Amino acid sequence: MNEYLFEDRGDRSLGRVLEGAGADILCFGHTHKPFYKVVSAEVEGQETYWRHAINIGSVGKPKDGDPRACYVLLTIDETARPGSREGIQVEFIRVAYDVEKAARAIEASELPNPYATMLRTA
Repeated sequence: MNEYLFEDRGDRSLGRVLEGAGADILCFGHTHKPFYKVVSAEVEGQETYWRHAINIGSVGKPKDGDPRACYVLLTIDETARPGSREGIQVEFIRVAYDVEKAARAIEASELPNPYATMLRTA
């Protein structure tokens, strides 16, 4: 799939993406904006079926105003069951790094200099 999945995407639309992927939990990136969203899916003959969409964040190209690296710690405990809201914990971990050093390395490389500016102004 080559599609941006943003947090403001409608629940039904996001639910169809998760269903199409055959996923109860889908971890993805591409937008560089971390979020966690639980959406309900319609499964005939069952109670509400829940699916979990997790944008894991960004390292080096933030688009959420926070220059720190971001990743997800996903915990699935023994109470988790397919289609359940329970037993899933998502924690966004932020890690500071030397942004200026990374920006200078970009400027010294073949990458476009606007990438360095973006890091400095995130």
